Amino acid sequence: MSELPEEVFRNLNPDFFERYSKVDGSREFWEYMAKPLRLSVRINTLKGKLEKVLELLERYGRLEKVPWCEEGFFVCTDSSCPNGLDGSCLEHQLGLIFFQEASSMIPPVVLGVEKGKAILDMAAAPGAKTTQIAQYVENEALIIANDVKYPRINILISNLQRCCAIAHVTMCDGRKFGRYGEKFDYVLLDAPCSNVGMVRKNYKYAKIWSMKEVLALSRLQKQLILSAYDSLKRGGVLVYSTCTLDPLEDEEVVDHLLANRNAVVEEIDAPVKGVKPFREFEGREYSDEVKKCLRVHPQCNDTEGFFVARIRKPE
Repeated sequence: MSELPEEVFRNLNPDFFERYSKVDGSREFWEYMAKPLRLSVRINTLKGKLEKVLELLERYGRLEKVPWCEEGFFVCTDSSCPNGLDGSCLEHQLGLIFFQEASSMIPPVVLGVEKGKAILDMAAAPGAKTTQIAQYVENEALIIANDVKYPRINILISNLQRCCAIAHVTMCDGRKFGRYGEKFDYVLLDAPCSNVGMVRKNYKYAKIWSMKEVLALSRLQKQLILSAYDSLKRGGVLVYSTCTLDPLEDEEVVDHLLANRNAVVEEIDAPVKGVKPFREFEGREYSDEVKKCLRVHPQCNDTEGFFVARIRKPE
């Protein structure tokens, strides 16, 4: 008899299992954490018309539209579908599609960018969200795509070039942007995190997880979100997102911003199912405003776990 999902994670990393049983102890949560992740792609309309690329993709099998992203599609991966839709396929090499997890498509949609504006993607590599932003403004905006590590910059540049996305690439510690004043109409901070939401993609994220890393990342994320907000123009929009489920990296980071800046959390209007954000966790109480954030657990939409907050700086 095969192991139950709970037993798999308990044996893999007992501390991980104990921690996220407090976040969501449901049987369904652990069942979906153990399930393989559905393949999803985003069609890059900078390189081809949506309908034409869809016709090309039909040879790979059945496509199912991602409800919250017009250009996003789940790709059938059952035995009835032919093989071949991977990084070696022509559509990917030509930049017609970008392999992107469906929940990762939410932040650029929620950001709601407009042409002619100044946009910062503070932690941009490998470039999925940057290229998504570029296609929404049809390359008619000032986009700064930043990351902090040289190897990641190389990957970012490669993906921007492949997708014909125009952006100015910088290599800088994101915590420095706030020093330069209110420069951007939109800021996306898809923050470095403990990757708990990505466990469905690779169990290694559960195996290497540690509470020590979560605490260190939470401190970094709090510094980054203050910098991101300070670099925002009056009336501008900041989207904070992570692919993790830990309240210390999600609600607590937003709460930290609210406690230190005159920020406004806005409701997220997107057809995404989620669970109720935490107002309290392990004795820590958070602002009532965090209830407007979007917390997505794997079982909600059969995706990775994700967290998204849309924040505006008052005029």
